[in-house]
Amino acid sequence: MPHSHNHHDDHGHEHDHDKHHGHHHHHHELPNDFGLAFALAVGVNTLFVVIEFVYGFLANSTALMADAGHNLSDVLGLLLAWAAAELAKKEPNRRFTYGLRGSSILAATANAALLLVACGAIAWEAVQRFWAPSPVAGNTVMIVAGIGILVNSFSAWLFMRGSKHDLNIRGAYLHMAADAAVSLGVVIAGFVMTYTGWQWLDPAVSLVIVLVIVYGTWDLLRESLELSVHAVPQKVNLKNIENYLRNLPGVSSIHDLHVWGVSTTENALTVHLVTPDGYPGDEFMDAVMHSLAHDHGIHHSTLQIEQGTTHHVCTLVKA
Repeated sequence: MPHSHNHHDDHGHEHDHDKHHGHHHHHHELPNDFGLAFALAVGVNTLFVVIEFVYGFLANSTALMADAGHNLSDVLGLLLAWAAAELAKKEPNRRFTYGLRGSSILAATANAALLLVACGAIAWEAVQRFWAPSPVAGNTVMIVAGIGILVNSFSAWLFMRGSKHDLNIRGAYLHMAADAAVSLGVVIAGFVMTYTGWQWLDPAVSLVIVLVIVYGTWDLLRESLELSVHAVPQKVNLKNIENYLRNLPGVSSIHDLHVWGVSTTENALTVHLVTPDGYPGDEFMDAVMHSLAHDHGIHHSTLQIEQGTTHHVCTLVKA
């Protein structure tokens, strides 16, 4: 009997792949489209980091130099997200049966952590500047930061399309959008400082920007950490799935329902369905998997059928 169950299991999974090839294909295409976006963003941002650091040095603006450091951390973040998007396309093998899709979760977590570290560095720099303000060449700061707005807005725009569906791409998008905000703040501060001589504005603006970035990054960090410990992905409604499965014809009860994220875009589910009348047939199984994929966002589902003649309890549940 176990043999036939396994056979069915494989069959179901294979069929699932076949039947929803379009669906799967859409998900594999998603990271694919962003190769060019990553290449462009990395190139443009690296060039900008060099320009910003040189001019920051010449204008005696630690704000510009700190921002160059911050932008460098972004280039690293982009490289991380890019590597993850590429790894996610690797085919499954004997060692990694899901492929390397999970690396996108790691990258989203690392990206959020990097952003928070960068924020800490900027805040530290800003607090020190309050006690020891140094004269800043406001015009140079404004021009360079102005270029920064263009560079970062362009980079953010490259990732806007994917930021809704993929946490990893959202990490890259947030990084770039946060940078555009930083540059805008620096431009405004430079402008006001030039006309008023208020040197304290430079660090004050930095602190406000830090708060904005931390606020935006917190969700990314929380969501990616939740995914890495197999939480139900936020876009998935477990209650709806449970109701759907319980109300299937011939199903008297369900148990061992588990849902988790295989990557930042794909979800998996396993469940035991108790059907007293015996195996409901492949058509039924295919219909259930199809519905799970199209109505509930589950891309890999494994269903186990039981007749309920013995007592089953999930091994994770304390008796």
